[in-house]
Amino acid sequence: MISETVPRRVLVAKPRGYCAGVDRAVQAVEQALERYGSPIYVRKQIVHNTHVVKTLEDRGAIFVDETDEVPEGAIVVFSAHGVAPAVHEEAARRSLKTIDATCPLVTKVHNEAKRFAAKDYDILLIGHEGHEEVEGTAGEAPEHIQLVDGLDGVDRVQVRDPERLVWLSQTTLSVDETNETVARLRERFPTLIDPPSDDICYATQNRQTAVKEISREAQLVIVVGSTNSSNSKRLVEVAKDAGADASYLVDDASFIQDSWLGGVTTVGVTSGASVPEELVEGVLAHLAERGFGDVQEVESVPESVRFALPHELRRDLRASAAR
Repeated sequence: MISETVPRRVLVAKPRGYCAGVDRAVQAVEQALERYGSPIYVRKQIVHNTHVVKTLEDRGAIFVDETDEVPEGAIVVFSAHGVAPAVHEEAARRSLKTIDATCPLVTKVHNEAKRFAAKDYDILLIGHEGHEEVEGTAGEAPEHIQLVDGLDGVDRVQVRDPERLVWLSQTTLSVDETNETVARLRERFPTLIDPPSDDICYATQNRQTAVKEISREAQLVIVVGSTNSSNSKRLVEVAKDAGADASYLVDDASFIQDSWLGGVTTVGVTSGASVPEELVEGVLAHLAERGFGDVQEVESVPESVRFALPHELRRDLRASAAR
């Protein structure tokens, strides 16, 4: 039992939770269900959060691994992580009505890959093997792209011409770790070209900046997010690197262990970019019941980015409104 006499507080990072790309993707499924009715098929998890997926399933969304599981002529939403051209081609062959909820910042990386491949560059894609975003980007130019999965992958890189070499990255990586990987690559390839603009998205960078700030004072940092969420897992790593004694990833408050709170006076709380705010509120309520009632929000970076819904959906919504 934790003593009630010790002052305890919670530092809540801001920004946290939903980014513009996730908000757009979730809204796309919600609006599609409202406009067309259920079922709406979704290829892969629309975003990497188990609670969001369960909520959409309860409303009539059906999640599948591949488009060949979708009945011909049905509606399918592509997830925020993006898909390879082959997936679009398969959907067209099967006469599927597609709604592409790919985050615009992921689309930017796809376009960079196509542009450099058209100029016959070798492309080093920094990212995690098997992640859906990496698979989608690599599918844009498989003959030009090779994956570099962290520092361990640097020594395995083989290129045709070191003078025609560029690096791109998955949008949800640790900024610091990516910079380390690029520095190591540049030791081998001094003329390595940077992407035209940052590939790691604004939301990933902002959430990492915010968790660094609270981790300087928090002994324990709780990150709300699912285990398949790359950006959420990176927040755990960043928190520990920034000074927290411990950091844990939890899907919701039920995953918190009281033993974590022993001897702790300051808890930091943040959430990954695919996490709805009610899950953070549940964690704060859980902590308040255990004596951590002093909650302070710490804003490190203002955030106001918004993305429009996918154009296929906007078109049909406009047509419905005009009737």
